[in-house]
Amino acid sequence: MASLPNIVILGDYERALRRFSSWDKLDQKAKLTIHHEPLRDEALYEAVKDADAIAIVRDRSPFNEALIARLPKLKFLMFTGERNGTLEAAALVSRNIPMACTLGGPSKETTAELTWALILGASKRLIEQNKLIASGGWRDSLSVLPMLSGERLGVMGLGAIGSRVARVGAAFGMEVVAWSPRMTPERAAAENAKSVSMEELLKTSKVVTMHLVAGPGTKGLISADQLDLMRPDSILVNTSRSALINMTDLQQALAAGKPGQAAVDVFDIEPLPEKDPLRNTQNLLVTPHLGFIAEPIFATFSKGITETLEAWLEQKPVPHPFKPQ
Repeated sequence: MASLPNIVILGDYERALRRFSSWDKLDQKAKLTIHHEPLRDEALYEAVKDADAIAIVRDRSPFNEALIARLPKLKFLMFTGERNGTLEAAALVSRNIPMACTLGGPSKETTAELTWALILGASKRLIEQNKLIASGGWRDSLSVLPMLSGERLGVMGLGAIGSRVARVGAAFGMEVVAWSPRMTPERAAAENAKSVSMEELLKTSKVVTMHLVAGPGTKGLISADQLDLMRPDSILVNTSRSALINMTDLQQALAAGKPGQAAVDVFDIEPLPEKDPLRNTQNLLVTPHLGFIAEPIFATFSKGITETLEAWLEQKPVPHPFKPQ
């Protein structure tokens, strides 16, 4: 009797995948292993060395050319969402190993929601207010708070997420300004925003929120010189990619008081190491990369994984084949 195909699922940190679709067929037709802990380097290799097929949640498990070369049994690889920044796909293409992805789900909507949760949490000092109540106190000097209405919202990147964030800002009565490497006055005006230089945006905005794609032209875009331009009462928010901001410079800038606060959901290393100083940096509100962590998205991921792997096992066309550009 032939042995069952060995399928390995990586990166289900939330233990959510089995909640949202039926895995009965896969359990019957394959030897299925789901990993819930972060894996890298040799631990990652040990987990996948005998895999016939691998499914990765987002880009949580980096597969480079060297690792892929050590997987002679690998016949198929898929990932959730429509992009994976830690997969060296060319190494799979050179071996004619097919790839697939899933749909992304409403991640733009959830990231816009989280952006505003961070903006409001920071501006209203919600963590500090909650700790004050928990300690038996009531109002203190931090309870006299500024308003966002009438202030300037600086949106860096006015795409699908940035434009949603901008519309909420306008609804709160904020003046919306925008900048990106290819921003035009017409593009900004289409979202009821004003196109300004990056220098003006940083100097004048109460809230600066990042919604750019991280790439060669935007990596380290915000570092010491740019942070020094910001208002002492401003808030810098990043729910996009950590590479946009030099995080060491940000810690130093917060200590110096410009900007006044920051709120970030993305980090250079994820999960954030247990003793990383970012976990307890003054005036920094941090969340564990929650931008896409929502039930509708994980339902999309789960159904995408099961449908794709079932099709692969049955030698049928997979729903969303991935062909790198």
